[in-house]
Amino acid sequence: MLELKGISAGYGSFQALFDVSIQVNAGEAVAVIGPNGAGKTTLLRVISRLIEPTAGELRMEGQDYRAMPAHDVTALGIAQVPEGRRLFPRLSVEDNLRMGAFIPQARSRFEERLDFVYSLFPRMKERRLQMAGTMSGGEQQMCAIGRALMSGPKLLLLDEPSAGLAPVVVQSIFGLMSTIRAQGYTVLIVEQNIQQVLKVVDRAYLLETGKVRSSGPAAELLASEDIRRAYLGV
Repeated sequence: MLELKGISAGYGSFQALFDVSIQVNAGEAVAVIGPNGAGKTTLLRVISRLIEPTAGELRMEGQDYRAMPAHDVTALGIAQVPEGRRLFPRLSVEDNLRMGAFIPQARSRFEERLDFVYSLFPRMKERRLQMAGTMSGGEQQMCAIGRALMSGPKLLLLDEPSAGLAPVVVQSIFGLMSTIRAQGYTVLIVEQNIQQVLKVVDRAYLLETGKVRSSGPAAELLASEDIRRAYLGV
């Protein structure tokens, strides 16, 4: 579904990614793991066309979209849940969800998509008239994921969904990942909580200092002595 080949990118004179290649197949859940500053968020920004790569190829379902403007990427079937959620705090939950259905094909199915999101996140239906900024961090993350799902994406990008949340809420968020997967969505997730994320994805790429250092099935990486020592403290 998604294929990146030889991607290099950065910010001005600072290069954050070096010759990165990853692939996400339809129906898979894939993680990009690694320490803070490894280039994980930069990678998602490249995929969403928020950052122009200096080299490499971007393909979605075989279509080269490197020249596509960022505002057309959602219509291509890619939706991102940004780090920090980035909700409209003074708008209601339902109005935030409405913002996720701005592309024409989603607008025409708004009620259907809204019912689907509320079925996944019943708490959002209870809070539908509440201002998004007054909810808890976990509820805001549900709203942000729901907003992304409103466009009916083929590929869902999640940027550090557990960041800033209490441990008990983190468990709930990763539980939601399993629920979303059960609905047949293809997911690419960037996450520092390596132990948790490797339990809910099929494969993972380890990114360090802007380069892919290793990749493979999630279970193999979770059992890797090098990863356990470096990132899991065991």
